[in-house]
Amino acid sequence: MAHIVTEPCIGCLHADCVNVCPVDCFHQDTNMLLIDPFECIDCGACIPECPEEAIFTDDTLPDEWKEYTTINAEKAPGLPVITNSGQVPPFERGRHCQ
Repeated sequence: MAHIVTEPCIGCLHADCVNVCPVDCFHQDTNMLLIDPFECIDCGACIPECPEEAIFTDDTLPDEWKEYTTINAEKAPGLPVITNSGQVPPFERGRHCQ
């Protein structure tokens, strides 16, 4: 079971979750972070670190964000790996950001 980054991450890129990932499975898209399900070891460390509550496990993923399972799996492997929050450039805060 891989972890999935969902819609509340769009435009935020706080990246607190990246700092605790032991396997560097986070990748950066133009407006959000994604998790490569082939690299993720399902440790769960990222979930409580996400200030937007945008990361879910397969079995806790809300129905309205099911499409993000495919989005993460298809896009993450081809994107740059992010290993610490300092690598994430500043973006305008998204509609979900607190």
